[in-house]
Amino acid sequence: MTRIHLYDTTLRDGAQTQGVDFSLADKKAIAVALDGLGIDYVEAGWPGANPSDSALFADLPPLSHGRFSAFGMTRRPGVRAADDPGLAAVLAPGTPVVCLVGKSWDFHVREALGIGLGENLDMIADSIAHVSASGREALFDAEHFFDGFKDNPGFALDCAKAAAQAGARWIVLCDTNGGTLPHEVERIVGAVADAIGGDRIGIHCHDDTGTGVANSLAAVHAGARQIQGTLNGLGERCGNANLVSLIPTLVLKLGYELGIDVEGLRQLTSVSRLVDERLNRAPNPRAPYVGEHAFAHKGGLHASAVAKDARSYEHVPPETVGNRRHIIVSDQAGRANMLARLHELGVEVDPKDSRVATLVDLVKAREAAGYAYDGAAASFELMARAHLGANFAEHFRVTGFRVIDERWTGPDGKTETLSEVTVDLEIDGVAQIIVARGNGPVDALDGALRKALEPVFPALHGVRLTDYKVRILTPEAGAQAVTRVMIESRDAEDREWRTIGVAENVIDASYRALEDSLKYRLLLM
Repeated sequence: MTRIHLYDTTLRDGAQTQGVDFSLADKKAIAVALDGLGIDYVEAGWPGANPSDSALFADLPPLSHGRFSAFGMTRRPGVRAADDPGLAAVLAPGTPVVCLVGKSWDFHVREALGIGLGENLDMIADSIAHVSASGREALFDAEHFFDGFKDNPGFALDCAKAAAQAGARWIVLCDTNGGTLPHEVERIVGAVADAIGGDRIGIHCHDDTGTGVANSLAAVHAGARQIQGTLNGLGERCGNANLVSLIPTLVLKLGYELGIDVEGLRQLTSVSRLVDERLNRAPNPRAPYVGEHAFAHKGGLHASAVAKDARSYEHVPPETVGNRRHIIVSDQAGRANMLARLHELGVEVDPKDSRVATLVDLVKAREAAGYAYDGAAASFELMARAHLGANFAEHFRVTGFRVIDERWTGPDGKTETLSEVTVDLEIDGVAQIIVARGNGPVDALDGALRKALEPVFPALHGVRLTDYKVRILTPEAGAQAVTRVMIESRDAEDREWRTIGVAENVIDASYRALEDSLKYRLLLM
């Protein structure tokens, strides 16, 4: 079975998407999810290019399968690779893999760099040799390779050969402006494979003609053995080749071997949705394989036929990619997924137990109201355990709270705000009233709950909120819009969990997510 290697560039190329701004916590969570999926290479970014990338390289999370790669560019003209400060910065984090981008289009060499073609070849060879000599696996990203090959195939091929002869493990052919079509990709990759061997060729496609996935598959058909892409097709302009579509196609349709096993493939839908939740945006319901509508069947003849023979109407079984069948008028889907999820949580329940069906209905109702449990596993577990009565104790109960916000301008013209919260709650049946102040209502609520709970439950001392995201679910409702709040928390043992709250009032939504966060930590005791 032929092995295809996957190289993910979500943390760098994906970060160039308009409207995308990954936090450090987002980058770490995505890197870990990629590793759990079975991705071979995780490109962490460009060391020194921005504070976010530098912070990640300073604290890379451990990976069990994949390897981190640092991205940079070949040395500058007129400077030895060993003396180039930019190249030194790329090598500094010590990642086991380094990917360098360089010119392969003679037009850019002359017009953008203002140097001769021979000097460009020297820059590639010198830089790749320097990376290889440092003991790292070296990749060469041949920028605008397909445009360059069309204009001057001899020079473009010389660039690939220079990198190969200097020790590059992979020569990645980049369709940088996304304008090449599949038949062209197959022809050109085939020519390069004949010259340097397909087992050293990678493909990096953008999606400007909507053919990023097709171009990547065409390259593999022509001999390429590495694919670069992003989760959900993130990337500048129209995005990059979508690994979420490529992965199941390579495995289920074409029979290639990946670093992703059967269990990893079943995580595909949840990883895809995790990224969207991290970005605080709605998943694409019509996304191939992983979208909510990917296996949805409307009522009538089609739905009846699906119930009898799903294979006729579904190109792959939805569970193989972690998705589910959805028959709109008579939805029987969800029970198997629910039982599997409960098993993962250590909650064993009789499949015939009527509470399983009602829990499925409860999840569907809440998701229809705006909840998204794919990105808030802690809230799901609390809800499931409470519904089933499985190892669930309600350590505290809030019966009400009041929030007062004050805003004033001092003599110096500086505006200040302060929130004060009064919380009525019961702890093990004992009623209390707690008052606290904070920098905003969420901080004040957090402070009030901690003031009451930490003396009784010391385990909460180390809990801290590490991320807080708000999304408006019904913007057409204006100021009365339904709001979703996602909170990420971490404890002293470095365990991390995410919770969710949905309400028309942003403070109420925030409180629901905050309450779940604290209750989940108490569940771990």
